[in-house]
Amino acid sequence: MQRIIIVLCLVLSFCLLAVLIGIPTHNEIPARAEEVTKTASPAEGYNVHVLAPHLVDGKQMGPYHHYCKVMASDPQIVCLIYESTEPNAVLSQVEWIYAQKMTRDAVPLKEWNKNWHDHAVEIAGGRVQVLDLPPDKAKEVADTVATTDGMIYHFYFDGKLPNGKTSIAQAVGHKALSEAEYKASATAK
Repeated sequence: MQRIIIVLCLVLSFCLLAVLIGIPTHNEIPARAEEVTKTASPAEGYNVHVLAPHLVDGKQMGPYHHYCKVMASDPQIVCLIYESTEPNAVLSQVEWIYAQKMTRDAVPLKEWNKNWHDHAVEIAGGRVQVLDLPPDKAKEVADTVATTDGMIYHFYFDGKLPNGKTSIAQAVGHKALSEAEYKASATAK
């Protein structure tokens, strides 16, 4: 009987030891958490903060808070757009920004006049503010974006729920281009 108790105690001891070895120690958890934060996600990098109004259904609205990320150096930029800076603000628009050398040769004039806008015109209108950067860096961002065209998708909601409807918002001050202006700008950029 005593032998059975000793064997059971040894078996339980080995089981307890095996369980304890499998549990990470307190020091290992922060190291794993650091590894997780080092892994980049597609949501990282939307940190260029811009403020600008838009025309939605022909009405000036906003100003909207754009949080933009450079996707490629030509430039190609995507902005997630919110109505406020509250931590739980709802995403209300997305803007795609592309170098004019890409858009002007690829987008027919009729579509461009309807859906796209020239950021040089928008920035020159004085309604765009680059926030959270020193003045020299803000000017650098504005100068780069002035070489681009943008298209803004606006999302509609019924109360707090998205309803699946979208429209193309427009920059305040958007100017439709003539065929000659459009062709000239395609070769100039």
